[in-house]
Amino acid sequence: MITRQHRQSRLKRLWMPLVTVAFLGYFGFHAFHGYYGIWAMDRLEIEAKRLSVQLASLQREHADFERRVMLLRSEKLDADMVDVQARSALNRIRADEVVIRMTAPQQKLQ
Repeated sequence: MITRQHRQSRLKRLWMPLVTVAFLGYFGFHAFHGYYGIWAMDRLEIEAKRLSVQLASLQREHADFERRVMLLRSEKLDADMVDVQARSALNRIRADEVVIRMTAPQQKLQ
């Protein structure tokens, strides 16, 4: 009768701890460096502040448009506002008027 004696391999004893360390390392790395990781929180907070400022600007613009639309409603029709809007849409002026167009600072006249 032949019996073989196997020597215990170190790898056989260490495979489970190695796999555990690999999993912990993978998830630990992504907990810090991932898109929603700990170090990404600063970037996300800056983005949230930027979007809050943009939202406030859009809300002010929306309120301005609401005010201008209110002036054009039939219940509170403002003759000057209708006149300005009609002239702007039709690109017409009266013979006795002078029009001075103001351009935005970033635009250059050519």
